[in-house]
Amino acid sequence: MNFKNKRILFQSLAALGLNIDLISLVRGRINEGITKNVCVPAMNCSSCPAAIATCPIGAVQNALISVRSGLNQASRNLAIMAIFSMIFVGQAVGRLPCGWFCPFGLLQDVLYKVPVRKFKIPDFLTALRLPVFALTVFLLPALLVDSYGNGALWFCKWFCPAGTLESWVPQFIVNPDLFSGMMNRLALKIFILILFLAWMSVSRRPFCKVLCPIGLSLGFFNKRSIFRVKVDTNRCLKCNACQRNCPASIRVYENPNSSSCFRCLECEDVCPVSCVSHGFKLEARKNPSTGT
Repeated sequence: MNFKNKRILFQSLAALGLNIDLISLVRGRINEGITKNVCVPAMNCSSCPAAIATCPIGAVQNALISVRSGLNQASRNLAIMAIFSMIFVGQAVGRLPCGWFCPFGLLQDVLYKVPVRKFKIPDFLTALRLPVFALTVFLLPALLVDSYGNGALWFCKWFCPAGTLESWVPQFIVNPDLFSGMMNRLALKIFILILFLAWMSVSRRPFCKVLCPIGLSLGFFNKRSIFRVKVDTNRCLKCNACQRNCPASIRVYENPNSSSCFRCLECEDVCPVSCVSHGFKLEARKNPSTGT
């Protein structure tokens, strides 16, 4: 089985495992079990009734929105856990969860198979990821507050199509009365969701490249994580087969651990001389007596 098929299997199992509470889904009630204290490095909305774990971006924002009015102990602990879990995962494997674990990544991979004309995502849009991340995840939730001193979950509330698809849509189907005073916001979120779903069919992984805060966070660790992608440059033909098949259009032989790499490992499948490899590798220590 090649890496492409293996990824589909792992992604499918992850999507099922993270959203296995079907009873809550049918009832339209959000799962509040003990597993909700666990943060996972994937875009899987914790407000989805079937979700059994927590999105780290939502956990951080929940802590920030109450910081002025007195930080709730549970929110603070969950935010700390979210931050440290992201650091641990990033240091271990970098953006590997983006390619192998994220349910929203699986959706994008499936929609990209739709037989329509494909378009490259402009570079200036990918450059917006960092300012959008800083503004919507950190600055706005902490700085813009209501009369009670509470902020809002800006990224989740207005921008996240994963949250709309996994949380708002199923809850609206089961209990539309919940949204009686929020129809304008629901319409806007549905519009953003449809826009991204259409974009996913013509461009590869647009949400990951333009908006995803989890992918951006994990990408910072790609160059220093224990999991590494390596290219034997002595054997490489520079035929660019890796770039043509890469979701992030990376010339792997130039930058095998780019922060944009999803670590899907499809470059290994397509390399005609098998010069691309991967593994968990620690830096070798020099022997002080020999200098090697």
